[in-house]
Amino acid sequence: MSAARWRRAMSPGAAMPAAAPRPAPAARMPLSPAAPDPYADSDAPRWLKFLWRHLSARHVLVMAFLLAFPFFATPFITFQIAGQALALGLIALSLTFLGGYGGMISLAQLTIGGIAGYAVSILGTSATELSLGWPWWVVIPFALVIATACAALIGWLSVRTEGIYTIMITLAFGVAFYYLALQNYTIFNGFQGFQKVYPPTVLGVDWRSPVPFYFLALACALAGYCFVKWLVRAPFGVALQGIRDNPRRMEALGFHVVAHRVAAYAVAGLMAAVGGILLVWYNGLITPNSVNTGWLINILVIAVLGGMRHPIGAFIGAVVFVLLQTFAIDLIDRERFNLLIGGVFLAIVLFSPDGLLGLWAKLRSRFGPDQVTTSPLRRQA
Repeated sequence: MSAARWRRAMSPGAAMPAAAPRPAPAARMPLSPAAPDPYADSDAPRWLKFLWRHLSARHVLVMAFLLAFPFFATPFITFQIAGQALALGLIALSLTFLGGYGGMISLAQLTIGGIAGYAVSILGTSATELSLGWPWWVVIPFALVIATACAALIGWLSVRTEGIYTIMITLAFGVAFYYLALQNYTIFNGFQGFQKVYPPTVLGVDWRSPVPFYFLALACALAGYCFVKWLVRAPFGVALQGIRDNPRRMEALGFHVVAHRVAAYAVAGLMAAVGGILLVWYNGLITPNSVNTGWLINILVIAVLGGMRHPIGAFIGAVVFVLLQTFAIDLIDRERFNLLIGGVFLAIVLFSPDGLLGLWAKLRSRFGPDQVTTSPLRRQA
C-alpha cells in the first residue's frame, strides 16, 4: 500500500470502500410440506401424539401381520416359536435398553426374570406343596416388585464399576442365584423346582393355549417395545444416553449419574420380570436349570444377534435363536447346538457388530434404491 492511499484511508472524512456484493445464493428446490399434525395444538394425550409422529405404514403392516399370524400358522409355530420368542425377546429387550442406551452390559437379566418366575411359583399355585396359593392378582404385582427391587440392588452394586468389572459382578449375581436355587430346598425346592406353574384362567380363557398365550405375550412385548421407544426420547432417556457417552460431563452439568443408572437397572428389571413370568408360564415349570449360566449367556447372544442399538433387534434375535434351537436339532446333535449358536454369534460379531439389523442396513446402503444416481435438483427434493 502506498503512502498516499494510506493517508486517504486514515483521514476522518474518508469513505470506506464499498464491499463487493455477494453472489446471490442459488435457488433451492422447496421441500415437500410435512404432513400436518392434527394433535399439535390439541389437548390429546402425549401417547397419542407420540404414535402419530412415529408410526408409519411399515408399522401398520407389521402390526397387521402379527395380529393375523396365529390364524394362519399352526399351533406349534404359534406357541413354540412365536410365543417363546416374544417372552425371550422381552428379556433381551431389557438388556438392549441397558447396553444400547445406558452403556451397561448385564448378564443378570435372566436372573431377574428367574426371580420373578420363582416368586410367582412360590406365592401362587403349583404341584409343589411349598406354594402358598395366593390369588394371581396379588401374586403378579408382588413378583414384579420383588424382581424390580432385586434389579435395582444389582444395579446399585454394579454401576460403580466400568467395563469388564460390571459384567463380572452381574455374572456373579447370576451364578449365586443359580446355586441358591439349586441347594435350597426349603424355599426353592432344590433341583426339582416347581412344576405345573400355569397362567390363571381369567374371563373363562385358558391363557396357556397357543392363541391366547401368543396374544398375551404379544401385548406384553408390544408394551415393552413402545415403552422403550418412548423412554429413550424422554428427558430421562436422553440423559441416560448422555451418561453413556460422557458420564463426567453429565455429572458436571448436574445430573446424578449413579441414580440414573440404578433407575435404568430398575426399568430393565421390570421388563425382564414380565418376560420371566411369561417364560415360566410357557414352560409350565421353573427349575435351577432355567437360570443357569448357559441361559444367562443366551440372552446376551439374542440381544447381540438382533442388534443392541435397536429395540426391535431383541425380538429379531429371539426369533432367530428359537428357530435355530427348534429346527437345527434335526440337522445336528442336541449336544452341539451351542457350537452352532457360537458360530452364528461369531459370524455376526465379525461381519456386522450391529447385529442382523446392521447387516440389513449395510445391504440396503449398498444395493438399495438410494444408490441410484439422480440429478442434484432431485436429490435436494
